Amino acid sequence: MKYILVTGGVISGIGKGIIASSVGLILKSCGLHVTAIKIDPYINIDAGTFSPYEHGEVFVLDDGGEVDLDLGNYERFLDIRLTRDNNLTTGKIYQSVINKERRGDYLGKTVQVVPHITDAIQEWVVKQAKISVDDDGVEPQVCVIELGGTVGDIESMPFIEAFRQFQFKVKRDNFCNIHVSLVPQPSATGEQKTKPTQNSVRELRGLGLSPDLIMCRCATPLENAVKEKISMFCHVEPTQVICVADVSSIYRVPLLLEEQGVVGYICQRLDLPIEMRARKMLTKWKEMSDRSDRLLEHVSIALVGKYTKFSDSYASVIKALEHSALAINHKLEIKFIDSADLEPNTLQEEPVKYHEAWQKLCSADGVLVPGGFGVRGTEGKIQAISWARKKKKPFLGVCLGMQLAVCEFARNLNVQLSNLRMELKYVFLFFFITDANSTEFHPESKHPVVIDMPEHNPGQMGGTMRLGKRRTIFKSNTSILRKLYGDAEYVDERHRHRFEVNPELKHHFEERGFHFVGQDVEGERMEVIELDDHAYFVGVQYHPEFTSRPIKPSPPYFGLLLAAAGKLQSYLQKGCRLSPRDTYSDRSDSSSPDSEIAELKF
Repeated sequence: MKYILVTGGVISGIGKGIIASSVGLILKSCGLHVTAIKIDPYINIDAGTFSPYEHGEVFVLDDGGEVDLDLGNYERFLDIRLTRDNNLTTGKIYQSVINKERRGDYLGKTVQVVPHITDAIQEWVVKQAKISVDDDGVEPQVCVIELGGTVGDIESMPFIEAFRQFQFKVKRDNFCNIHVSLVPQPSATGEQKTKPTQNSVRELRGLGLSPDLIMCRCATPLENAVKEKISMFCHVEPTQVICVADVSSIYRVPLLLEEQGVVGYICQRLDLPIEMRARKMLTKWKEMSDRSDRLLEHVSIALVGKYTKFSDSYASVIKALEHSALAINHKLEIKFIDSADLEPNTLQEEPVKYHEAWQKLCSADGVLVPGGFGVRGTEGKIQAISWARKKKKPFLGVCLGMQLAVCEFARNLNVQLSNLRMELKYVFLFFFITDANSTEFHPESKHPVVIDMPEHNPGQMGGTMRLGKRRTIFKSNTSILRKLYGDAEYVDERHRHRFEVNPELKHHFEERGFHFVGQDVEGERMEVIELDDHAYFVGVQYHPEFTSRPIKPSPPYFGLLLAAAGKLQSYLQKGCRLSPRDTYSDRSDSSSPDSEIAELKF
């Protein structure tokens, strides 16, 4: 087993995750089996209770693990399936060690950071690195480990010490350290500064780790003089100083690393059995990146959400939209709309903001309402859904977005809910309570539109949702989404929710053209909705964005983009196939010839 540790210096958020993913990708393109581990030094057990404003989205894995969004990058770049144990936190390590101490595993010894915590870290890495993440079940040959935070953080010290020891245990030929550092370029002088990188490398060396590759994040390509200066002061060869300048797309980063000989160096450094030949996977990425830069046609999607001021809150959603837009050869424009700005209260308090938000919504080609929690802004999401339904605009609702679509339909079409002793307005308000007390808000309401799931534990917040990969069975042969999935009878997608549509009300909606075309295996939970007489009005209880890939876009998002570009009906009529011109050209054209058909694989 070969281990590649990726550390970062100067500032956080420097791009370690993308660089780690890119290194893994170029190694996988060489025929190696690659896995990845993300280490987060925070004391939380997992990312499940994080605020999206602070840490971005919570990425959900097949096994229900709620993890850092960087694991989403690993899965998208490497096309692998990770587990919750691929995300190691300080909380998990301390919990494991304390549990061992309580069981008496340490035989009365004084439990300390060194050696007990550091040993536990090393044991976790060695064990997890051997677990297959590919469909073929083959044990990985290379493990890429990203250490979150920056060198010098007090939270990271046990992990730095653990890897200082680890490099000697596994021997030099099996361990490599890549250090990612910032090379700032102040606008006042326009000169690239190396001092932050020098200090960062010096501190890393002082802690016992020496970088084999220094990857310099910079706004513009690294000048030769700057590269030589870093080489001299950081005690590495110039070829070991890699420039990672800002690029038009993150999908160009693997190509950037490959061009600078990273594969050759890692091959020599770790004695890897790599043949230096043209690699099919990287060729596909180059074609994809080139097309992305040359697209001429545009498509716009209004993303109506609660956390729109911080794009990382919807990282996977944005990537899924990008994958689908690229598949139909359109340049994507995302119009971020804070759902609270669409509400009548905003019209009274900040009319300019209100009208600007509605202008964005009305000018979009399609509408997306993603998942979320909490009452704030939900009225605005209802307004956006209502507008999309009435104006026949393509719409996709994910998780909360689907549940709100159900409420909007009941509320605005005055669905007669038999045997219910409440008005629709109350039904809507009840749904807003998405926290642990929601079932206690009005206990006499026996049949709300959306209900708290029976297995939800209201006394605990973390890890109490319906999480992970679940099977959804399509109940209709004519479902648009089923066709987009390749006429599959069922799909396995990832979930993250506490609430569900009340199954007792199913027939009240379906007799009015609002169909629940997908349900769980038991037929009790409503998973997919579709509306008659609409170009594309789809809602899914699951989160399809978590399984979207750059060259395998998620079908629900792909359908939204096709409908927004006016291509959905043509695509369905062709048997869910795209012509070569649609799939590989530099621009999309609805009048493209159909003489030759190429199927888009999901």
